[in-house]
Amino acid sequence: MSASSFTITNIELCPLDLPITDPFVVATGQLQVAQNAFVRLTLHDGTIGYGEIAPFPAITGEDRESSLKKARTLGQHLLEQSTLHYQRLGGELSELAPDAPAARCGLETALLDALTRAIHVPLWALWGGADVRARETDVTIPIASLERSRELARYWYERGFRRFKLKVGHDVDDDIRRVEALHRDCTGVAFVIDANQGYTYEGAATLIKSVNRFGGNILLLEQPLAKDDLEGHAKLRRDFHVPVAADESAQSLRDLQAVIRQEAADYVNIKITKSGLLEGIVMITVAKAAGLGVMLGGMVETRVAMGCSYSLAMGLGGCPVLDLDTPLLLKTDPIEGGYTYKGPQLQPWHGPGLDLDIPSFQAATSARL
Repeated sequence: MSASSFTITNIELCPLDLPITDPFVVATGQLQVAQNAFVRLTLHDGTIGYGEIAPFPAITGEDRESSLKKARTLGQHLLEQSTLHYQRLGGELSELAPDAPAARCGLETALLDALTRAIHVPLWALWGGADVRARETDVTIPIASLERSRELARYWYERGFRRFKLKVGHDVDDDIRRVEALHRDCTGVAFVIDANQGYTYEGAATLIKSVNRFGGNILLLEQPLAKDDLEGHAKLRRDFHVPVAADESAQSLRDLQAVIRQEAADYVNIKITKSGLLEGIVMITVAKAAGLGVMLGGMVETRVAMGCSYSLAMGLGGCPVLDLDTPLLLKTDPIEGGYTYKGPQLQPWHGPGLDLDIPSFQAATSARL
């Protein structure tokens, strides 16, 4: 295979609306339809790779329109470049668009999917294949009424899920009632309680003490306070010895370094659509070196972006908590192939790249750069 075979010759973008089964309500916003976009990148030898742009305006400030605009500009920079130079290209994309991680993630994923398809190895093999096995994910229960929360919990519990990522942060008393009801309805569950910055220190303390009182199992307390309140997060860790996970507080490598300096978290939630794929890999390395646990999560994504995150878990290893469930929350699955779900277990794939296809990616609805 000649070096020119790895040259990027074409990039297409395809917007796609993805209805969600229940409104995805978090403390800072909500989605009823995920307005994502797919990337299809073609190499000189005809090999293709797919990526996904999955912005969540309430988290990163990006929306699909702005992400697509950035992706077109960044895509022009990638044309006629070799995927073999992906590390350099990732650095250049970060310099050109530091405020567009979702767009960068979509392009970087497509680039690496194409590269690993071209050399006939799974994407996870690019990072070594340290932990290739089925892995358990949690499942998200959005902010909803008590009764709807119980219905959703029972539905997922019957399908084998034992880790609930419960969205909270609107009203601490309502949140406590929801946690207690799910704790009593579903024996043996553990909670990732995710406030998306919705609490004050006092509110978070009230929730922790209440859950401890009725015996609930808090696996992680995720982003309870405002993202800049690192001192408050550190105080929660000291006062209550509850594992705290940084999400919005760790949107970039620089953010993560501040979290580490302030001892503000026990875990960091790495989302490739929040940081960009290649920066996310660096963040995983830095977090591990600092003794933080790694949680791999995402925005509202299909099995394209989620498959890339799963490939990091399998390739790099040492990622004990997976929050890779949002394809299960969509009304339809536009992806063929790739990893699959068996209850809460993600099942590995062994074909090249992400080993998937997107039949809905039609030239009539996509735009070439």
